[in-house]
Amino acid sequence: MLRLAEMVFTVFKYRNETDLVLIDTYSTQNFFYALVMAKCCKFFKLPYIPILHGGNLPERLKSDPQKCNFLFKNAKVNVSPSLYLIKVFKDFGYSNVIHIPNSILLENYSFLKRAIKPKLLWVRSFSEIYNPMLGLKVVKKLLPHYPETSLCMVGPEKDGSLSLCKAYAQKNNLPVTFTGKLEKEAWVKLAEEYSIFINTTNFDNFPVSVLEAMALGLPIVSTNVGGIPFLLENQKEALLVAPQNEDEMAKAIIEIIENKLDAESMVYNARKKAETFDWEKVKQYWLKILN
Repeated sequence: MLRLAEMVFTVFKYRNETDLVLIDTYSTQNFFYALVMAKCCKFFKLPYIPILHGGNLPERLKSDPQKCNFLFKNAKVNVSPSLYLIKVFKDFGYSNVIHIPNSILLENYSFLKRAIKPKLLWVRSFSEIYNPMLGLKVVKKLLPHYPETSLCMVGPEKDGSLSLCKAYAQKNNLPVTFTGKLEKEAWVKLAEEYSIFINTTNFDNFPVSVLEAMALGLPIVSTNVGGIPFLLENQKEALLVAPQNEDEMAKAIIEIIENKLDAESMVYNARKKAETFDWEKVKQYWLKILN
């Protein structure tokens, strides 16, 4: 409630010197923050642009059509970082949606050629929709094949999932390191020690952490949900597997370890794609709509 009150007060305070409000829009609790902000903007006659981040927004469109209509149809325009949500929103009858991808400052991500080992890295908040438990189950599957397997999980607690993962790792004596939340520079530096990036989520849109892994030269194994197949081409830029399937993900990781030449090719292709999302290129799209 304090966070919401601060948002409302900020819009009120700067209402006379603001031309446009950008509203980061997710699909769970944050959706209601976005909705309240839209109502404030409409009251003060401020144009606003929702930026569609939530991988589970398709379910929100189904479950709350009236609220979604208010938020998205009153917007100056809706910006989707992924082609996936462009398609979904158009299927629901929204025509005021444009594509501007997420971006990174490419100069901050040094491409590193790695020795491919079963050293896994996971970066996300510990939330049930991101299914962090899958990473631990994959480690358990890999250990009989590669006793040197390890996993580092970077991210803050959101809904109790971190506690569950720690308990599971301890119970099964798994070689997993939990760092908690790290600043971007810290986890990018940490990534130099790891060989494969795993993305375990059940819902997704255009995750910046995956884009960063592409830029860093980490081979990627990800679930093929939401916007992921729109971002990564299977077997060309990453290996994509079914969600909630530790057997498939473990098998894909083994394939990367055993077929190093194919892994190198995927890493190179992913880096080339990541270069197209450099802020110096993406900001031109923003300048166009803001002007």
